[in-house]
Amino acid sequence: MIELVAGDESKFSAYRADPDGTPKGAVVVVQDMFGVNPDIRKLTDSFAAKGYVAITPSLFDRVKLNVELGYDEQGVSEGTTLVKEVGADWPLGAIQTTVDAVKSAGKVAIVGCGWGGYLAYASANRVSGVACAIGYYGDGVVEDYHEKRKVPTLLHFAENDPSIPFEDVIQFRANRPDVSAFSYPAAGHGFNYDGHDSYHEEAAQKALDRTLFWISQYVEGQPPIALKNAGSYAQAKTEKKKKKKDDDDLGPPAA
Repeated sequence: MIELVAGDESKFSAYRADPDGTPKGAVVVVQDMFGVNPDIRKLTDSFAAKGYVAITPSLFDRVKLNVELGYDEQGVSEGTTLVKEVGADWPLGAIQTTVDAVKSAGKVAIVGCGWGGYLAYASANRVSGVACAIGYYGDGVVEDYHEKRKVPTLLHFAENDPSIPFEDVIQFRANRPDVSAFSYPAAGHGFNYDGHDSYHEEAAQKALDRTLFWISQYVEGQPPIALKNAGSYAQAKTEKKKKKKDDDDLGPPAA
């Protein structure tokens, strides 16, 4: 764990994992209501294994330190209370501080689940220096559809989620066509954590594949397309134009 200082001078900890070699960029992983628990640390480590600096801020530190909750009734109850107590403004400020702490690694993506999914969605418009945002079954996202997203945003919803009715997801898609929103028919809330009772391996893998593609596209950027005749165009300014041969691939023949 490392220590960071928010804009209001309050201190908070963060779990950081670094990749081997030069990083491709950075991923800020936003905790759920259960704190920086083993599942969140595992998710953070997985992004580091893919070549990104990965970091998870402890967003409950303002009200309670070292929170790691289970997924039982007691954990849900305590997590709900902490979410209400800490609010959203300070966590978003802490996310901004976290983004600033890793931006030297390259472009920065934000990924979150549950409460963290909502904060990731909100960060797209309220946190600067973010290349893209990804949210999993974010509580409150479907009600927050009025503003157009400022950065590319990807969302994952479970179709069997009692806390986010699928009819609301359908309406959200209609209201926010600028957001890429995928749904998973057999999955429920919490499908992304293998420590959760609702873990759904197939949905989690599909969502991860889409998430990694999204991050590679907006954090790393698209690799250059290698065209057969790219060399002749690239050297056009430095070499004399050569006589065209019959087998040159410079486009379709004239009609």
